[in-house]
Amino acid sequence: MKFRKFLLGCEDIFRFAQEIFKQIFKNKFEWREILKQCFAVGNRSFFLVSFTAFLAGIVFTRQSRPSLSSFGAESWLPSLVSQAVVRSLGPLITGLICAGKLGSNIGAELASMKVTEQIDAMEVSGTRPFSYLVVSRVVATTLMLPILVVFADMIALTGSFLTVNMINNTGFRLYFNEVTAHIVYLDIFSSMIKALCFGFAIGFVSSYAGYHSENGTTGVGKAANTAVVISMLFIFIIDLLTLQFINLFR
Repeated sequence: MKFRKFLLGCEDIFRFAQEIFKQIFKNKFEWREILKQCFAVGNRSFFLVSFTAFLAGIVFTRQSRPSLSSFGAESWLPSLVSQAVVRSLGPLITGLICAGKLGSNIGAELASMKVTEQIDAMEVSGTRPFSYLVVSRVVATTLMLPILVVFADMIALTGSFLTVNMINNTGFRLYFNEVTAHIVYLDIFSSMIKALCFGFAIGFVSSYAGYHSENGTTGVGKAANTAVVISMLFIFIIDLLTLQFINLFR
């Protein structure tokens, strides 16, 4: 019985994903709603992502410096930090912050509309609720995550530079010359691929949890919790799979 329920759940998820891609490639976009959701995604997450990335840049730099100093390789610190931030730390921090912030918002918002029968009312009025509510949010998170990752990388490197400058009085030009000298296009490409996948996973999981919520107001809290937990789990899985794929080209 449990196995049959699991298979039905997998089928439901597959149909949900299939409907999203069908709406993206065949139907007219709800551009106004997509732009609104893009602004909401950026506005909700920018400050928290920036603050977290800045602290992460400082902490990672201070933790890495003693190890490099013991080998007499302290001059490698900018290149080490830049590669760690661009390749993994920036996308991962941004993805996890957005999974917590956006996942709970999207899951709870759609679940509230579901239990109050607003989605049913939209279907009756012919408003195409799936395209308006789900596709717009999935597209918005997928588009905005790479932009947020770029900001997070820049701010994390700024925090790292300030730390190195306070300790060694390293100049701005020298530090960022070392940063750019050791960042290749593959690092940037892999970071953007991760960000796109993270954004899609957050939007998809959160929308599915909210759109299929049940049990009244209890389902709203459950949908928000499910959206956050499963989104974070998917982020780590995607990060691992992407790393294995990108390493084939290094």
